[in-house]
Amino acid sequence: MADPKGFLTTPRENASHRPVFLRLKDWREVYDEFGNERVQKQAGRCMDCGIPFCHQGCPLGNLVPEWNTLVWREDWRAASDRLHATNNFPEFTGTLCPAPCESACVLGINDDPVSIKRVEISIVDRAWDEGWIKPEVPSARTGKKVAVVGSGPAGLAAAQQLTRAGHDVVVFERADAVGGLLRYGIPEFKMEKARLDRRVEQMRQEGTEFRVNVNVGVDVTASRLREDFDAVVLAGGATAWRDLPIPGRSLQGIYQAMEYLPPANQVASGALDRSPIHAEGKHVVVIGGGDTGADCVGTAHRQGAASVTQLEIMPKPPQARAAVNPWPTYPMLYRVTSAHEEGGERVYSVSTTEFVGDPEGNVRGLLLTEVVSEGGKFVPVEGSEREIPADLVTLAMGFVGPEQGGLLNDLGVEYDPRGNVARGTDFQTTVDGVFTAGDMGRGQSLIVWAIAEGRSAAAGVDAFLTGRAVLPRPIEPTDRPLV
Repeated sequence: MADPKGFLTTPRENASHRPVFLRLKDWREVYDEFGNERVQKQAGRCMDCGIPFCHQGCPLGNLVPEWNTLVWREDWRAASDRLHATNNFPEFTGTLCPAPCESACVLGINDDPVSIKRVEISIVDRAWDEGWIKPEVPSARTGKKVAVVGSGPAGLAAAQQLTRAGHDVVVFERADAVGGLLRYGIPEFKMEKARLDRRVEQMRQEGTEFRVNVNVGVDVTASRLREDFDAVVLAGGATAWRDLPIPGRSLQGIYQAMEYLPPANQVASGALDRSPIHAEGKHVVVIGGGDTGADCVGTAHRQGAASVTQLEIMPKPPQARAAVNPWPTYPMLYRVTSAHEEGGERVYSVSTTEFVGDPEGNVRGLLLTEVVSEGGKFVPVEGSEREIPADLVTLAMGFVGPEQGGLLNDLGVEYDPRGNVARGTDFQTTVDGVFTAGDMGRGQSLIVWAIAEGRSAAAGVDAFLTGRAVLPRPIEPTDRPLV
């Protein structure tokens, strides 16, 4: 145990956010400096529980009590080693993960949980600053070649594990830069891309090859992929977005979130001077109350929107755990993100029934109606319909699964009842030698699950290629039938 009285004497703290008026002028991460001494005190709140439920909350099985104790003892390098023992990219989870580990923290039963994410990101930042993170080049090569299709967190984790196991790994990415949603979906103010770039460079030095601007299934056929590689990992994500086919959908000014966010990220990186989809001076409506919707909200603020309204069909979540959502499950609570701190309005229990246009075919507003849940369906409240202004609308209603057809059909993989790529407990699909990891097989999920799946799929590939099972395997997809 780090500090025997830490959880009694030290209140929970987390990094504050930079003032709104300052951070809206740039795309930098919103967080203020926290300081190593404050981090040590927060790590000292960890009770080193006999049964650490933070492990249950984290699909990676992160060794949270161990690195908390090491930080408290000021052994930051050993803390970095323990952190990286289970997580290839703790700076990704430390900035982007919603921290189910904190929700499962035993201290959270009757107090504020340990600031696990803050300790995690502080360890990895210190490790980079001190030069402790270096390429891990394999001592021997197996001669086996593996193709990883998709360079999001699942694909990157699988690729790094397989490269370190001695296989020759090529990562294919159809965009012009590596990273998947980490690159073009997550805004810079949530995670600066320098964090991604240095990990990609580490992987290059380890021997992973990256090929961008390659649409596998088009530029490289499925048959060629099978001929050139001994195994394939499909990590293309759940990129088929959910649409809203209501009257007026064809009006100009209505975009999917993943049409709106990527060019904004290109502006933040310096690749574009101005986004072709810009919110300056416009009334922006974001349909969808999740994290992607919040990303659209923060982006619209930085582009100078006249107003920002975020709509959610679900009722407003409670401030405290509901009885049906007990510890240590992840609580569905009302949360205020950094984007919501910056302004705008959040409207719950509403459904959009029509987009309203002007004579030139541009969206100028939308019709809303309040809804209530009855028998598992959302029922309109009579007389509640109203119109709100909207010059720019983004649809952030999630994703329905992988893009079926094309590569997946050419490979001959089968799908599970939810439309995801079916796989067995070794993450192998119904096609011999073809594996899948991340949202493509799991469905839309969290970054921590993507990394855990990437590591687990890598273990399955390694065992398939070598007949041995030595790579760590955090999870098994036992809840996903083959067909």
